[in-house]
Amino acid sequence: MRVVLGVSGASGAVLAMDCAAALLRAGAEVDLVLSAMAERALAEEIGPGAQAQLTAIATRVHPLRDLGAAIASGSCPVAGMIVAPCSMRSLAAIAHGFDDNLLTRAAGVQLKERRPLVLLTREAPLTLAHLRNMQAAAEMGAVILPPVPAFYLRPASLAEATAQIAARAVDLLRLGPPQARRWHPGPG
Repeated sequence: MRVVLGVSGASGAVLAMDCAAALLRAGAEVDLVLSAMAERALAEEIGPGAQAQLTAIATRVHPLRDLGAAIASGSCPVAGMIVAPCSMRSLAAIAHGFDDNLLTRAAGVQLKERRPLVLLTREAPLTLAHLRNMQAAAEMGAVILPPVPAFYLRPASLAEATAQIAARAVDLLRLGPPQARRWHPGPG
């Protein structure tokens, strides 16, 4: 079971790390694609060893410019793709079919093959262009999952909140039993 993990340059690099860990727990092979700005965000937000840590989790790492990689073809058997975080530039390219790099091409392949594509869109506030691009991507079948904490679970830390978001993203691929914590109503 292969899953593509695209990492764009939006803030929220920890989401990529948490998604990779959740995919590993699910038993998935991870095909990783990093944008140039993702490499910078990993270093700035997590630290200089973050990229090496992330690539160590991956089964395969693909150069962003390698449009001839296996994951650029619909014949490559993957279970779906997560883009975490998903920048507004990557969202726009995906929403409008601009397959100008491997991250956006792999996302487009998921849409054309009717496979799950989960976009952890990271921006605030949103412009009308952002909202229209989200709508266009959703109309083509993508799941828009802004990384909003599940406050009702009372996360004790930012790490707990981002791990829950990543688990939700992986659960949307339906690879196995759910990993995300579920809300249970109290008495009353």
